[in-house]
Amino acid sequence: MTALSFLRPRKSAKFSLVLGISHHIYENLGLFCPKITKSFLNPCAHQSLIQSFCRVLPLGVLYSTQSSKLPEYEMPTVTWGAVQGRKEKLVSRVIICDYLKSLGIVPDELEHLELPSTVEVMRERVEFLQKLGLTIDDINEFPLMLGCSVRKNMIPVLGYLEKIGIPRPKLGEFIKNYPQVLHASVIVELAPVVKLLRGLDVEKQDIGYVLQKHPELLGYKLEGTMSTSVAYLVSIGVNPRDIGPMVTQYPYFLAMRVGTMIKPLVDFIVSLGLPKKIVARMLEKRAYILGYDLEETVRPNIDCLLSFGIRKELLPSVIAHYPQILGLPLKAKLSAQQFFFDLKLKIDPAGFAQVIEKMPQILSLHQHVIMKPVEFLLGRGIPSSDVAKMVVKCPQLVACRVELMKNSYYFFKSEMGRPIKELVEFPEYFTYSLESRIKPRYERVQRKGIRCSLNWFLNVSEQRFEERLKGDFIETESLGPSFCMGGRLELPGNETIVSDDEEDECDEQFLHRRIVSL
Repeated sequence: MTALSFLRPRKSAKFSLVLGISHHIYENLGLFCPKITKSFLNPCAHQSLIQSFCRVLPLGVLYSTQSSKLPEYEMPTVTWGAVQGRKEKLVSRVIICDYLKSLGIVPDELEHLELPSTVEVMRERVEFLQKLGLTIDDINEFPLMLGCSVRKNMIPVLGYLEKIGIPRPKLGEFIKNYPQVLHASVIVELAPVVKLLRGLDVEKQDIGYVLQKHPELLGYKLEGTMSTSVAYLVSIGVNPRDIGPMVTQYPYFLAMRVGTMIKPLVDFIVSLGLPKKIVARMLEKRAYILGYDLEETVRPNIDCLLSFGIRKELLPSVIAHYPQILGLPLKAKLSAQQFFFDLKLKIDPAGFAQVIEKMPQILSLHQHVIMKPVEFLLGRGIPSSDVAKMVVKCPQLVACRVELMKNSYYFFKSEMGRPIKELVEFPEYFTYSLESRIKPRYERVQRKGIRCSLNWFLNVSEQRFEERLKGDFIETESLGPSFCMGGRLELPGNETIVSDDEEDECDEQFLHRRIVSL
């Protein structure tokens, strides 16, 4: 036996005494970490190994490999909570489940979920959710939210949601509508969606509003449905700069599949005679049209319009003027309004169809609103049959304000001194502004000494009116330009004013100009 062999126990005892550990643990340490023990025996060893050992030792990582000597432990979780054995975990799970049941929470879905080690932690989560405004019933709708740590999940997510524009009082309602957001990662899942929305030109101040309307956006895949929906809409003519306002108005279309929902609807509308450019303009202003169900709503509504006498060739004009007609409960509205027009206004079904063709918005007007202008005209001594003719010729009459109609009528009677028959022949008179069009033009016509009809000096543009005043003769009155969907723009007498090469482009542009309010 060498001298070194006698010195080793003494040195080991010496170093174990210095480190404050038993001689037995020091020898076991030599089995696992020979480099550390060697550094103790070697006076020239690196000091970093000693420092590392001193840092690790207080954490209690020196475990024996013999299960009979020490109780069975598992490595701590990433939260570095209390380390529990299997038996302790089972006991704490039972205690926590009993606590949740005492509150009325059904913990069945938490069976495979890692629960906190103590009831106090679970109580903290429940109380935090309740402070947000969630009830026990709300928690039972999605009990998996109880698996989220208050500090590591809930607070970061809620802080980020508040930062992007969701008001703090609305956070509880947001969590009710989309509790899965508590499991999301701010950096990996939430922030990229917000970045995509900003890239679609959604205004920064509108992000919170959009997410409150459709919180499920935060769970969509960026490279999936959202991207394809936007790409298809741009391909049919939607301005990329208008995608942001569309998302703000109706964010649900980002979740719609192109092949099964968006494209079939667009193709059907185009098949009715509407050019894609006009459809694109409609969608830019009325993005919610994309939410109309093709088979259950749109097709039946088109069939309903045809059954009520709307001419097929005028369907595109009706839809362009009033796109919402595709999604209304149309049969009920048409039946009610047709009965009202027949009973109160003495307008037969054929006349009612003409009214709808010229002003489909009348379907959404309340009957008492319609009656006010009608009663005003009847009160001026105009026979009901003539009032009916006026409404069929110019349905916009029923949407006029009675106060403005009174002013225009008194000017017509007192200043112009014309017979009522002219109003019956040209009811559009009431749709023009008295101060900006009727008075100025009538005064200029009077100064010129021109005697003409209301239609001659009112139903023309400013440029055309100036040309008529400068003319040496009064041209023969004729009907204005007419437009038939799918055909050429023609004047009475079949005078074609566009060439064959310009036909398609002119059709779309002219229809676009006819749209009153998309």
